[in-house]
Amino acid sequence: MGEKQGLPHQQLATEPGTDVQARRPADRHDGMVKPEEHIAELDADGALLAAAAERAGLDAPVPGCPLWKIRELLRHTGYVHRWAASYVAHGYQEEVDRCSEEELLRDGPGDAELLGWFRDGHAELVTTLRSADPALNCWAFLDAPSPLAFWARRQAHETAIHRADAQGAADAVTAFPSAFAADGIDELLVGFASRGEVRGHALSLLVQTTDTGDEWLVEVGDGIVARRSAGDAGRADCLVAGPASELYLLLWNRLPDGGSVTVSGDPELLRSWQAQVKVTWA
Repeated sequence: MGEKQGLPHQQLATEPGTDVQARRPADRHDGMVKPEEHIAELDADGALLAAAAERAGLDAPVPGCPLWKIRELLRHTGYVHRWAASYVAHGYQEEVDRCSEEELLRDGPGDAELLGWFRDGHAELVTTLRSADPALNCWAFLDAPSPLAFWARRQAHETAIHRADAQGAADAVTAFPSAFAADGIDELLVGFASRGEVRGHALSLLVQTTDTGDEWLVEVGDGIVARRSAGDAGRADCLVAGPASELYLLLWNRLPDGGSVTVSGDPELLRSWQAQVKVTWA
């Protein structure tokens, strides 16, 4: 679901003042945010997305998705919500046919019905996840403790990032809870970063959250390997550190000014990562 390419190599020293021994052990994956918490965040962020879309208006440009306006954002997210809910509701064991991005953006409901259609699909997804059997068995495309945990987590972060898109189009993006944001970084780096092909030179990128004590090392060679880390700062080519909510937005290319995130080493490594590592609907 994304193209992965390698970046230049440069050695990086440990960031001054970083106590790498005190950072969180590398045993994450849904360990801090449970399915019911993901569903609660999905519920809240979907409502915030709709409210921001209403404030902005359907013709407002979406800064995080330069080719979209709010209209396209609602059509995309509303379709994805219905697509995800179908797996949980019907227990599909394999991936079923789905619309291309072009089709779903072209064939969505008209402007007058669009916001209500989005809210209906979001509510249906939340209800479907909350009422699902914890032992549900269905298709999923990233490793997870269970299919229900996968779909709750994936749709929570799908909706969270697009909530930020809608708020960015309307006014200002509100911060995410730190544990949830750190979980989203984990999903992006450990879940998505290892998918796809890689081209280029070897590199290592270390990501540290200054408020939750989490750390990830992303190594690029013949492929991308991302893992939860502790004490690897001396091995990294580039160190990126900051509050979890800001890092979450930055790594999803939704924080253009960088916020309070600090970068040690060659900043071109981070810029190249953001330009080349993508998660797309394909």
